[in-house]
Amino acid sequence: MQLLFASFYRAVLYCLHPRVIALSILPLVLLGGAAFGLGYFFWEPALDLVRDGLDSYEVLGTLWTWLQSLGVGNLKTVLVPLIVIFTVTPLLVLICLLVVAAMMTPAMTAMVAKRRFSYLKREEGASILASVWWSLSSTVLAIVAMIVSVPLWLIPPLILIVPPLIWGWLTYRVMAYDALGTHASKDERRQIFREHRASLLFIGLISGYLGAAPSLVWASGAVFAAAFVILVPVAIWMYTLVFAFSSLWFAHYCLGALEALRAAKAVPVAPASGDAQVQLPGAASHVPQALPLPDDSGKRQTS
Repeated sequence: MQLLFASFYRAVLYCLHPRVIALSILPLVLLGGAAFGLGYFFWEPALDLVRDGLDSYEVLGTLWTWLQSLGVGNLKTVLVPLIVIFTVTPLLVLICLLVVAAMMTPAMTAMVAKRRFSYLKREEGASILASVWWSLSSTVLAIVAMIVSVPLWLIPPLILIVPPLIWGWLTYRVMAYDALGTHASKDERRQIFREHRASLLFIGLISGYLGAAPSLVWASGAVFAAAFVILVPVAIWMYTLVFAFSSLWFAHYCLGALEALRAAKAVPVAPASGDAQVQLPGAASHVPQALPLPDDSGKRQTS
């Protein structure tokens, strides 16, 4: 329990590190650069494609004619760019977040290992292919569990428990594996997973609930269209920061658990006080003999 709260406290402090803040802003930089590049090269073709698609429907053509008769025919000019923006933005956000997520966990683990656990030996217990396979297989299992548990979502209390529990399980499986991949051996990783499963699942569950906060901000941006430009970047930044915090929490906890595991194995076990000493066959018993005390006969006779 002490390791759980200590790792949480350290993860919060590490979120104030300039490198972590820079990584949390990186998706916004990538999003801005990608939006500028796509807008520079493909803005006009995208507008023409959407405009032609709207004109191809007779019902929409009748609607535009009716709107022009009402004096709001310019609505089409405003609607076409909005359709392009609302269609492309989620795709760009997803790509940027995936790129940063692929960089985030290794970067956070490396930073924690360098600053706190530089003396830990690197066992290299997981290769890149093994990590990818572990992540994909865990994701498939989580998706299957999510689909099977859909009927339980109809029960009001369970909808707040079952999905976060599944995603918490997925989070701890993926992030804990990556946090231990470089430093722990296979046996050490399995032992830590077995002995700390409840704490790791708790960290994943809390991370899952924290990850829901940016979704609420994103939904607010969809409802309040006027604030979309402000709320969506805030949601992206919050999501990246939560991801960084989760990576740091898992890194501090897993490497701390690995340190404790190796320290426990390195401590020699002293024999019990009541154990009898076993003498090897044929070994001579060297018991020191008491030296004879000097007697009066050994004294010099006085004349």
